[in-house]
Amino acid sequence: FENEIITKLDHEVEGGRGDEQYKILFQKILLEHCRKHKYLAKSGETFVTLVVRLLERLLDYRTIMHDENKENRMSCTVNVLNFYKEIEREEMYIRYLYKLCDLHKECDNYTEAGYTLLLHAKLLKWSEEACAAHLTQREGYQASTQCQLKDQLYQEIINYFDKGKMWEEAIILGKELAEQYENEMFDFEQLSALLRKQAQFYENIVKVIRPKPDYFAVGYYGLGFPSFLRNKMFIYRGKEYERREDFEARLLTQFPNAEKMKTTTPPSEDIRSSSGQYIQCFTVKPILELPPKFQNKPVSEQIVSFYTVNEVQKFQYSRPVRKGEKDPDNEFANMWIERTTFVTAYKLPGILRWFEVLSVSAEEISPLENAMETMQLTNEKINNMVQRHLSDPSLPINPLSMLLNGIVDPAVMGGFTNYEKAFFTEKYIQEHPNDQEKIEKLKDLIAWQIPNLAEGVRIHGEKVTEALRPFHERLEACFRQLKEKVEKQYGVRTLPPTSDERRGSRPRSMIRSFTMPSSQRPLSVVSVTSISSDNSPSRPGSDGFALEPLLPKKLHSKSQDKLDRDEPEKDRKEKKKEKRNSKHQELFDKELKTAEIPLQPSEAVILSETISPLRPQRPKSQVINLLGEKRLSVSPAAPANPSVASVPPPITPRAKLHFSLLSGSNLELNGTGYVNKGETPPPLPVKSSMGDYGNLMDNSDLASPTTPPPPLPHQRHLPPPLPSKTPPPPLQRPLESRPPLIRELSNNPEDGIVKLRHPIVPLPMIFRQHP
Repeated sequence: FENEIITKLDHEVEGGRGDEQYKILFQKILLEHCRKHKYLAKSGETFVTLVVRLLERLLDYRTIMHDENKENRMSCTVNVLNFYKEIEREEMYIRYLYKLCDLHKECDNYTEAGYTLLLHAKLLKWSEEACAAHLTQREGYQASTQCQLKDQLYQEIINYFDKGKMWEEAIILGKELAEQYENEMFDFEQLSALLRKQAQFYENIVKVIRPKPDYFAVGYYGLGFPSFLRNKMFIYRGKEYERREDFEARLLTQFPNAEKMKTTTPPSEDIRSSSGQYIQCFTVKPILELPPKFQNKPVSEQIVSFYTVNEVQKFQYSRPVRKGEKDPDNEFANMWIERTTFVTAYKLPGILRWFEVLSVSAEEISPLENAMETMQLTNEKINNMVQRHLSDPSLPINPLSMLLNGIVDPAVMGGFTNYEKAFFTEKYIQEHPNDQEKIEKLKDLIAWQIPNLAEGVRIHGEKVTEALRPFHERLEACFRQLKEKVEKQYGVRTLPPTSDERRGSRPRSMIRSFTMPSSQRPLSVVSVTSISSDNSPSRPGSDGFALEPLLPKKLHSKSQDKLDRDEPEKDRKEKKKEKRNSKHQELFDKELKTAEIPLQPSEAVILSETISPLRPQRPKSQVINLLGEKRLSVSPAAPANPSVASVPPPITPRAKLHFSLLSGSNLELNGTGYVNKGETPPPLPVKSSMGDYGNLMDNSDLASPTTPPPPLPHQRHLPPPLPSKTPPPPLQRPLESRPPLIRELSNNPEDGIVKLRHPIVPLPMIFRQHP
């Protein structure tokens, strides 16, 4: 009965039936009857409480379902699916999971969509068990076993994580999937594709800059908010590069009647119980929870930076508090910090971009502890800036200049001199004897700042421009004074040497990015440390985030392959022809210019068939008149290798092939002839180069195909035709339609004849003057 009620109730409420009054009547009538019953008193009351809780969530969901605010719809959906998970109604739980996933895809929240589908995948096993009907509620999944369905889900989740730049999560799922492909499914083709994708993910982690989102604490106070927000605090994950002002404006747009609170202190009970709407919003800092495998190991910043804003569940907010009388000469002496820590229900990011705060704790940080934290952060900031410039020499020098100047020459705040006045005095040590160890720690941090500053000043001197040279000289002078003072009072510290042994213990990415000289570092290395102080990439790529490898620029804008694909066939042939002719054309032009003889342009040579530009014109003696009517000519072959620019390959000598004509005469045609009467001629060898069957000559032992045939006695010596710069006209018929050997005899006297439309001007004088 309970199962039937829950199933039908979901459809009825979503369809528009039921309201708040129905919920009250249902609870009142059923509770009265159950409590009077002898056996249903306890179980009946539990059943009524369960249905009433479900009705509350379903009514909230129906109210918000058609709301334009998708975030409220997501919150209601999560409330419903969590309830179904609690009562172990798997089919209803999966149904609302996909509703939530669709909402995320509409908002381009690919990371959250991946985490949502992962909840469904975790319900499945890597087994051949048959899939129940409720497990495949999507039409796109074609799976008969749980293993097949889980495989499809993992593939889709990995794609979502890739779009959301959550490559670490995608790699974890990929390893689990690869294990199945290799040892259970034996699908090596899928395994190969998956491993290639994983390799790209690892490369993206190191090379692609990912913007770090801010986190905001938001409290909804007052009875005017819906029940799923009322008097609750949430931690929101901001969008990429979203400022707090923009985030607040987005919140107030959703609740136009809400009033923004101007303080970060917890609200009073009057505000909580009022009928209005009050929103409290401020920025919080996520607390890094580094995975155990990275702890106490030299891991590069590109890898660690992911965990500073991801997989976080604890957040801090610090607020300065003064205690005692204010010291006009030193404000650090009584500067306490009130630090509040928030713990969310789940880690962020997750199935939502926000989660409810479950616990809040507060502590106070003494002025000495605050000074230690400040010095530690300053030293880390200097070190990170130095590593960025070592990793990417093209970074601008201005942020480094401002950082060094603010520490070496602190004109306003006074630097750590204030700490010396406040904590290194006999009076403070006598009043706080338990802080002796902390004071020594602070002195040690001050001493360690000098070698870090020295490295920064050295890099600044290498990159400084002539315009900033006076500024750098003053920087060096101030640093020398500071170094002398600190080393005298607190001792000398030196950075560990970057020897080969030390380098060998570091990850290769750190060796390459941080310790190699700039002249030896490959240009394609991109470090996440090249982000400037405002998290904007210093050298953005095409999409603003990913930096492409810096490769040497080519002399042309497109590769030859790209041109070959884009241009039509006719243009390609023209380019190849011009490429082959360029060298010879330059020689001819040079000779013509020297002789100063007017010449008809080479454009006058128009061919009706494509022939080799390096081959001389065929003499008339090579065109045989057969049977008085039919003429036979051998068409030239196309170049076998278009990349050969100037000299075609030589003809391979081969034995003559003989065949018999109908007349029975033993004629020889271009080195071939008929010898056996009535036999079918054997096929010629397959073409292997551009001159195999084109313009065959009597003497097959000639070394070069460009050598003209010996002229007949009555013919004068003519030079070969000039190569043409203009492209030949289109072929009369496609090459594919021609026979692979020789062409048939035709009744058309013009068929197969390579003819010239215009005569070529003979140049006897040129060759006499310039042999």
